[in-house]
Amino acid sequence: MSDTVLSLQDREEIEKRRTFAIISHPDAGKTTLTEKLLLYGGAIVEAGMVKGKKNMRHAVSDWMEIEKQRGISVTSSVMQFRYDGFCINILDTPGHQDFSEDTYRTLMAADSAVMVIDGSKGVEAQTRKLFKVCRMRGIPIFTFINKMDREAKDSFDLMSEIETELGIETCPINWPIGSGKRFQGVYDREKQRMLKFAATGGAHEVASVEMALDDPGLGDLIGEEARDQLLEEMELLDGAGHPLDLDMVRKGELSPVFFGSALTNFGVEPFLEEFLRMTTSPLPRQCVEGVVEPASADFSAFVFKIQANMNRAHRDRVAFMRICSGVFEKGMEVYHVQQGKKIKISQPTQLMAQDRSIVDKAWAGDIISVFDPGIFSIGDTICSSSNRVKFEGIPTFAPEHFCRLRQVDTLKRKQFIKGTTEIAQEGAIQIFVEPNKGMEEVIVGVVGTLQFDVLTHRLVNEYNIETRMESLPYEHIRWVENKDLDMSALTLTSDTKVVQDMKGNYLLLFADEWNIDWALSHNKGLKLAEFSRN
Repeated sequence: MSDTVLSLQDREEIEKRRTFAIISHPDAGKTTLTEKLLLYGGAIVEAGMVKGKKNMRHAVSDWMEIEKQRGISVTSSVMQFRYDGFCINILDTPGHQDFSEDTYRTLMAADSAVMVIDGSKGVEAQTRKLFKVCRMRGIPIFTFINKMDREAKDSFDLMSEIETELGIETCPINWPIGSGKRFQGVYDREKQRMLKFAATGGAHEVASVEMALDDPGLGDLIGEEARDQLLEEMELLDGAGHPLDLDMVRKGELSPVFFGSALTNFGVEPFLEEFLRMTTSPLPRQCVEGVVEPASADFSAFVFKIQANMNRAHRDRVAFMRICSGVFEKGMEVYHVQQGKKIKISQPTQLMAQDRSIVDKAWAGDIISVFDPGIFSIGDTICSSSNRVKFEGIPTFAPEHFCRLRQVDTLKRKQFIKGTTEIAQEGAIQIFVEPNKGMEEVIVGVVGTLQFDVLTHRLVNEYNIETRMESLPYEHIRWVENKDLDMSALTLTSDTKVVQDMKGNYLLLFADEWNIDWALSHNKGLKLAEFSRN
């Protein structure tokens, strides 16, 4: 790999980049926090309410029709804005309980993650799943405990829950003063000042009163009882709490914790400022040849998401790329490693939900989208022709729910194959076929069951295909790692099914974990994997 480096100006641009994902369980307030961050960055003028019945506006980060109808995020959005000299790329992942594998893959493009937790509910199931992927990558995780303007769990209990449930140390950067009707603001531990916020109806500016703990007027401001409790809790945190260690934070071993209320703007801007101070510029990336440094003069990127029909009028297909090194310029010629040929990218764009803008130049850490005529796949590497690298593949995660999908009109076989194949290429679903059978029917695997609804909705609206869906009893899938194995010679239970993915790899569908153990014990040398790399 080349050792040449970029100009000082380009290196400074890369240093300004911060690329992170926001993760949460449903209804923890992730989309609201995302919009408030965009609000502070000037990317939007007014925050939209996601679920208001009287106000039918959908969130700015949601664009798919089914998202607008249901008030949820189904796909991952990419948004860029600037704040205080930084250029921030937010990867907004779906928080709905029936999210998709697209969520997992989006986390592969982030340098850090913000974990939003509902103060009244604590750590929930979806949080655990997403956190597991973050820990797998070892990226920094920042925690925003939201909805403190509602009745919340004890703050110490919330900290303990995060440490116990997720296995990561915590360090509160600020500390809440009460919750619900008694919520009076937060105390900034490092700056040693109390911030008493007054909500302004979602406006950009939030009124605040700054006051130190030893200020004689503190008792008058928040009440003597609240002051005494705050002093006691600060003494306990200072004596027994984990100190802030940025090395541990950047290794993903310690999570800085912030308390606030995204809906009413409590603590959002202080969180953003501290987050930008603690996070790093784009991180080096592992490739087959070694490590790619962001400031390398050689351009490189990988595809982490594909989305078709974002604009139904144009029937388009878009590939999202995370730039890992160097500088991208509109019209530049690059090398597509998997296809083994040079391509020219003439109309790169960046998105704010549906709104696109042409990108003349982008740096390591940025996310760009390019028109895809069908040549890109998730995990593909794009790089400079002069210095070719190949990034390690993005894992294909095991689906958890399965169904059999058939077309209603047998005369529309081509449209059925085209629709299911194109949607599968985006990564939200996986499709399988039984060996020696055609694609008149397919087996669909998803991480969350909502994706079944999304699939049928899109097949009707984008491909004019009516389908019938039949639930299957399988709960587990495993890739067969033995390449030369005679699948017909395997001894399997009656409720285990052999299938193939679109690349011809063999997999086994199991009704429960007992059947997995049975297959391994009755087939000597059989090797099964929970995920595969593209």
